[in-house]
Amino acid sequence: MGPIVHIVDDDKSFRIAVGRLLEASGFRVISYESGDDILTRLTGSEPGCILLDLQMPGLSGSELQGRLAQKAPLLPIVFLTGQAEIEDSVRAMKAGAEDFLEKHASNKALLGAIERALLQYEKRRTQQDHVHSLHALVAALTPREYQVFDRIVRGKRNKQIAYDLSTSERTVKAHRHSVMEKLGVGSLAEAVSIAERLGLVDPAA
Repeated sequence: MGPIVHIVDDDKSFRIAVGRLLEASGFRVISYESGDDILTRLTGSEPGCILLDLQMPGLSGSELQGRLAQKAPLLPIVFLTGQAEIEDSVRAMKAGAEDFLEKHASNKALLGAIERALLQYEKRRTQQDHVHSLHALVAALTPREYQVFDRIVRGKRNKQIAYDLSTSERTVKAHRHSVMEKLGVGSLAEAVSIAERLGLVDPAA
């Protein structure tokens, strides 16, 4: 089955017209009449993207963007508006929108924006899967191995770690070797990279 394009717009005729275009292009379509509607019904468990009207009664598009980032972080957002302004566009893009189109944009432009959004979805999903696999590797460490891991990625030497943990350097070296094996890395730099990807250390520190 193809990806789902979620259309959020209070204009029923617009939802129907765009929905027909997208279904004819091979996409599955789910329509919502408001921000509250999509927040209630969206699961975000399948590949897709969101076409979001910027100005709607109730939750505005920009307000909804923040809510959707929490509820369905993998789904890219393409904003559609009848009266786009530069400030709105800049604000939406800074907040992570994939694209920003006026409603009278050509079918080609709309389909192109959707294709780019779906590519972005695949990129986000791949990154998420990678992070999940790294979490699993770190979770497999014993409590003592994790203590050693936490210290080596922060730049501490074996002697310092041994002092911190009230153990011998020889024991620290054994734990360090086990950590590197379980994480599947061959260097300290790779171990640090894993810690950074998981937010365990600050890359700028």
